[in-house]
Amino acid sequence: MKLTGAQILMEVLKEEEVATIFGYPGGAVIDIYDALAETDIRHVLVRHEQGAVHAADGYARAAGRVGVCLVTSGPGVTNTVTGIASAYMDSIPIVVLSGQVPTALIGNDAFQEVDIVGITRPCTKHNYLVMSIEDLAPTVKEAFYLARSGRPGPVLVDIPKDITKESIEYVPVSEVKLKSYNPTYNPNMKQLKKIVTLLEQSERPMIFAGGGVILSKAAKELNELARKAQIPVTTSLMGLGGFKESDPLSLGMIGMHGTYRANMCTAECDLLLAVGVRFDDRVTGKTEAFAAQSQIVHIDIDPTTIRKNIAVTIPVVGDCRITLQHLNRLLDQVDLGDLAAKRKKWFDRIDEWKSTNPLAYHQTDKIKPQYVVEQLCELTKGEAIITTEVGQNQMWAAQYYQHNLPNHFITSGGLGAMGFGLPAAIGAQVACPEKIVIDIAGDSSIQMNIQEMATAVQNCLPVKIVILNNGYMGMVRQWQELFYDKRYICTGMDCAPDFVKLAEAYGAVGLRATKPEEVTAVLSEGLAVSGPVIMDFVVEKEEGVYPMVPAGAAITEMLLV
Repeated sequence: MKLTGAQILMEVLKEEEVATIFGYPGGAVIDIYDALAETDIRHVLVRHEQGAVHAADGYARAAGRVGVCLVTSGPGVTNTVTGIASAYMDSIPIVVLSGQVPTALIGNDAFQEVDIVGITRPCTKHNYLVMSIEDLAPTVKEAFYLARSGRPGPVLVDIPKDITKESIEYVPVSEVKLKSYNPTYNPNMKQLKKIVTLLEQSERPMIFAGGGVILSKAAKELNELARKAQIPVTTSLMGLGGFKESDPLSLGMIGMHGTYRANMCTAECDLLLAVGVRFDDRVTGKTEAFAAQSQIVHIDIDPTTIRKNIAVTIPVVGDCRITLQHLNRLLDQVDLGDLAAKRKKWFDRIDEWKSTNPLAYHQTDKIKPQYVVEQLCELTKGEAIITTEVGQNQMWAAQYYQHNLPNHFITSGGLGAMGFGLPAAIGAQVACPEKIVIDIAGDSSIQMNIQEMATAVQNCLPVKIVILNNGYMGMVRQWQELFYDKRYICTGMDCAPDFVKLAEAYGAVGLRATKPEEVTAVLSEGLAVSGPVIMDFVVEKEEGVYPMVPAGAAITEMLLV
């Protein structure tokens, strides 16, 4: 039977078990939308294409599968670039389907024509321009395969309008084979045996776990390794939830705004086992001083990340979960002796660092943002899916919500895209309708995609937005306070809207707290509402995020107050 290109696209999406698409229609994709209406695939209509990509991103992280968005040509697809770049930096598997002008008009500066393949080449894992209907199905199948395999990432498929209207006999693509693309999943066992030897010899070991642990679903294997070898664990921002922060072996988050104990531990460990990380500059600080006393093992599926930023002793290319499974089996075959006794001095030292608690804050008659996040964690028992915007709100969410579950902390880590949290929360809520999903936001970044409140209301998605409202672009203001003599240039947000009235204008519920004693009641009321809620917490205006490592300093050179 003959099918149009738009119908063929729907067939491939069904074969890929796509349940939801986030999108915004336009002329170049009108035939695709017409075909979409004949399927059972759910379409979530966003209010801006950037929101569509962030929603697909949040969906992918929460569901552990490929997220999909669909947008039109020209400004429709250029609006996706920030979201694509964010997914690329954080290795999130999404497929972006975009419309393009008819093939005969490509290169003629036609209405709403842009070279989106050229624009997104630096921030996609791969991208395609489909130039014949015969290539459509194989290309889309490849896109999904590339997005989810190896080191995941965003893939864009640009589809000219005439391709969606043409018809051919549809023959399903059985499998995808790419000669030039063969990710290494299984590690070199000789390298793993070297790691076992180092673990046997080490007196001050430490595990540094990143987003690769979440993406490869390796939390169980990581926990087993830490237990078996009695190793404390720190995580990157992207790795939060990969190891339970309630565990005695947890050191919390590492880096610029990491815990005192994690940063100090990195400086004095003699073995650093890095799993699924890329040694981002916000983690390492001054690279010459990072883990300077340590031998470093780096496990990652992407060979280009190894030795890219930090010299390592033992490189291991492989999938994190598979590699840790093999490593745990090897450890079962050796006598590690009494590790608790061997490392007693190390754990005593860590206990000393734990007693230095820079995350403590002093409550006043003003609401402290840290207190709001702590109360939120207590009320949700640490089991909510947390998305964030970017800035101080993001760091307080990372520091004061106890992250014990993988795929439950969703943030724009590498790119740091303001406006990420609300659409990501929408995507996560669609993926996990039974879960409480909360966007912890600042009053500045929430306004960047606030229009997606309409998406939440229209689709009856009970996302909760907790705004830590300090009247500033908070993180930039903090830098101005510390390094620019409090010259608060262009960071005041004095004309922010009344968020309670704004919520009501969208048909949602709006709540506000202005005193510490109101915080718990407002959170409880907001969480009990069955629909979307904005909770506005008017917090201490000049509260800072600490610890803080100044740019260019070693991560042990922390500002604590």
